[in-house]
Amino acid sequence: MSQTLGLVSFALLASNSVEAVVGSRLLTKLALCQTRLAYSRVWHQISASKPHQTLTTQPDVTPPSLGRLASRIAVLLMGKHKPIWNPSTDCGDYVVVTNCAALHTTGRKMWRKSYYRHTTRPGSLKELTMDALMEKHGGGEVLRKAVRGMLPKNRLRDKRLARLKAFEGDAHPYKDNLVRFGGVVVGSEGWQKAVEKIRESDKKRL
Repeated sequence: MSQTLGLVSFALLASNSVEAVVGSRLLTKLALCQTRLAYSRVWHQISASKPHQTLTTQPDVTPPSLGRLASRIAVLLMGKHKPIWNPSTDCGDYVVVTNCAALHTTGRKMWRKSYYRHTTRPGSLKELTMDALMEKHGGGEVLRKAVRGMLPKNRLRDKRLARLKAFEGDAHPYKDNLVRFGGVVVGSEGWQKAVEKIRESDKKRL
């Protein structure tokens, strides 16, 4: 009788150990999948000519200014909005900015702000104002220079800046890459309602 009880207990322990091993493997796979999702890059879209709810002092009147827009883009490119952010890793996202031809600046920065270039040779200093730079290279170059100045000066700056896609108008080839909730692009009209519907459906499932 004692031998049979011992065999039964050994079988139960073996089955529990097998389930524990299988469970640990499943948890490891789930953790790996979540880590991969955490480090995956997301595409964001921002319009430089439309009012924004958090980037402007008057959300329903004026579009975001150049400085506020560039600071928000720099945060997204660095990935500082993620809980996995580390200064030594490049975990930032892609940012698509449209309507750069209508960049909003405050005061008289459009005519007083100057950009300088120098080739280190005597007499080679070049100066361009912001309006001249916009006429020559477009508003995307002005935004790119502003974002570049807000990124850390290290080896990752050029890689992060390459993920900034600036366009003068509404058209861009990255519409399929933008994040969608319920078929609606994030930031467009009605996307908050789509998120609320998804949350309500998740609550019903739980």
